[in-house]
Amino acid sequence: MAHVREAPPGRTGVARDPSVPFYDLRPSHEGLGEAILADVEELLATNAWTNGPQVAAFEEAFAAWVGARACAGVASGLDALRLALLAAGLQHGDEVVVPANTFVATLEAVTQAGGVPVVADVSAEDANLDPDAAAAACGPRTRFLLPVHLYGGMADLVRLEHVARRHAVELIEDACQAHGATRDERRAGTVGRAAAFSFYPAKNLGAFGDAGAVTTRDPVLAAEVRVLREHGQRAKYRHEREGYTARLDTIQAAVLLRKLPYLDEWTRQRREAAHMYSERLADVGDLRLPAPPAGSDPAWHLYVVRTGDPAALARTLAERGIGTGRHYPEPVHLAAAYRRLGHRPGSFPVAERMAGQVVSLPLFPGITEEQIERVAGAIEEHFARG
Repeated sequence: MAHVREAPPGRTGVARDPSVPFYDLRPSHEGLGEAILADVEELLATNAWTNGPQVAAFEEAFAAWVGARACAGVASGLDALRLALLAAGLQHGDEVVVPANTFVATLEAVTQAGGVPVVADVSAEDANLDPDAAAAACGPRTRFLLPVHLYGGMADLVRLEHVARRHAVELIEDACQAHGATRDERRAGTVGRAAAFSFYPAKNLGAFGDAGAVTTRDPVLAAEVRVLREHGQRAKYRHEREGYTARLDTIQAAVLLRKLPYLDEWTRQRREAAHMYSERLADVGDLRLPAPPAGSDPAWHLYVVRTGDPAALARTLAERGIGTGRHYPEPVHLAAAYRRLGHRPGSFPVAERMAGQVVSLPLFPGITEEQIERVAGAIEEHFARG
């Protein structure tokens, strides 16, 4: 088994206790403290808590890292999705095709922007929006496709772009879990009209609170996002349209600037850890392991396995001090918040089947080979005892 090397900053080696957290931020934060405290001291001296120079610096750096022409920082991934739709021209009542397997923020963004989410099933191959289902969901009021790169693996944008062209709609990426993912030689955040990223602390690139960004090949769209995030004003007290308080705080931009240079290494560690899991857990019990499609190189925000009784597996691991997650145990179309959409159990069988089977295993930069072995051993024991 290969060795998960240390990320600078970070730590690897022998785990200090027998527990394995679902996610541990400490390895990626160690060594950054002094630099970030110095940034905070600078802000105390300058009082540039909003719209400080670090915001523009991060926007430029992140756009370059993604490979986009422009970037606009915002206050959260939800803000990124909502403002991207609005800046791209979403009008009240426009329909937006979304996948049934996603975090609720995807639908929240559509409804909060005045749109109507039209749910479509996902592909059993990659858990992302199924292009055939998306095509069937398009109607005369459809304006956008909003595929989600779930768990850090990109949706099939080649086929989804064909759908978008055929139905004369635009494509916006929900890349909130996919920093650095590629598929078919294309990088998350560079395809379609715009893309939304989240920098929630546990994301592949995480701030010290909520933060997000919109990337795009269209600088005009990025400028429109900046207007929307700042109460609809392009110049102070000149309100061109109704906007929001959705700025990227300077302190979060400073943190993200400190972390961005390490993101490639942290992504490499995630990929190596995922490879270890896939090797170690092959043919264990009834597990169905993630199998990225050909031409896909996920960012591995999550390592999600499927099993017939995910609650039982999670209990076994919890008994051994191993953290797990469920992403996501309730399909969004069956959530009480979206009952008005009129869907019932059985509406989207692939997404519903996945929701009843998923368990997310510990995965983070700095996870050790010993910790991965401990997780795998506990899973083997679980199935061995029946």
